Amino acid sequence: MTDLPALLETLRPQLLRYAQLQLRNPAWAEDAVSETMLAALEKPESFAGRAQPKTWLIGILKHKLVDQVRKHSREVQVSIDDDDGQALEDGLFDEGGHFRETPAEWGDPQAVVGQTQFIKVLDACVEKLPNQLGRVFLMREWLELDTDEICKELSVTPTNLWVMLHRARLRLRECLQINWFGQPALAPSAPAKPKTR
Repeated sequence: MTDLPALLETLRPQLLRYAQLQLRNPAWAEDAVSETMLAALEKPESFAGRAQPKTWLIGILKHKLVDQVRKHSREVQVSIDDDDGQALEDGLFDEGGHFRETPAEWGDPQAVVGQTQFIKVLDACVEKLPNQLGRVFLMREWLELDTDEICKELSVTPTNLWVMLHRARLRLRECLQINWFGQPALAPSAPAKPKTR
């Protein structure tokens, strides 16, 4: 790679944003990105050219984020008290556990994921998650940690983890429904108020 330092400097803001989304701690995120850049500079030959440089760096960053999570796991307190999560579930599901209203058609998921704007909206929705829900969701879906590892790192039971993941996914669904697909997912809707002139 001809100008690796310049490339690293160009991609640094994106890497830092990913790290901050996961760790929710600016200092830890900065450490993970710095370690990623150092690893890339120390072993540029590990970039075999089979992927884009950004993909290569994100692969390194994933490992550094996992290291940060493990290093600081004792400092993070996780609470599953989420009254809003219960209210959201009550609004989406009836007593039998079925959707009160069928979700809007989301189209072809593969085509949507490729859209840059969708990724920005998704990032914003993930950022709006309460800290513990966002962290657990990203550990599972982005870092691809397994259930046992997440439970061990955060000192939660598998049942608690699944509840948190369920609530995170519900919140993300609601946020995407409103901010990307343009209609609320909560139902039943309140009767429309008459317009005054």
